[in-house]
This record gives sequence, structure tokens and C-alpha cells, in this order.
Amino acid sequence: MRKLFDTITASAVAGVLSLALAAPAHAATGDVIVFKTEAEPLTTYSDPESGSCHRLDATAHVLINRTDSTLRIHSNVFCLGPGVPVKPNHGWHAPPSGVFAFSVA
Repeated sequence: MRKLFDTITASAVAGVLSLALAAPAHAATGDVIVFKTEAEPLTTYSDPESGSCHRLDATAHVLINRTDSTLRIHSNVFCLGPGVPVKPNHGWHAPPSGVFAFSVA
């Protein structure tokens, strides 16, 4: 009886862990486009994953959110803190500094 209980308990724990660890990564559908300067090509992030953090180049000047998810602009390169939301089909403008990053909600 004890062995049956241990087997059932182990199976239940394994099932719960597999569900918790197998959570699918969601990606924003669409592009995040970053304009830097007239002399540099646009940078495009296609379908960025949820929870990802992307450091913006030092010359990044304008970010355009063409995804279906809200982005967050952070005033540090580690995406720490709540950040400023940028809704889908909206943009964000900042002076080039090299200290900004964006994350995907």
C-alpha cells in the first residue's frame, strides 16, 4: 500500500512540475522598429518574445511598436523597474543616450 501511495504521489508531483515548467513562451506578433540616424539602417525586432529585454543602441532615437503587445521602455539597459508603456501602433521618442532598453509585456 505504501508503494502504491508513493507511486501516485510521485506521478502527481511530476505532472504538476511538467505543467509549470512547460509554459509556452508567448511572442508579440509584429515588429518593433527602431530609427537611429539618417546614416544608419532601421533596426527591426520581429515577433519579440514575452519577457525579453532588448538594449537599444546608443544612437536609438525613435521606437515604433507595430506588435499586438504593449512594450515597456526602461531607463536602464537591464529592463529593471516598471518602465513606460508603449501601446500597439504607438511610438516613443527619446534623445540618443545608450541607456534605454525595451521589454515585451
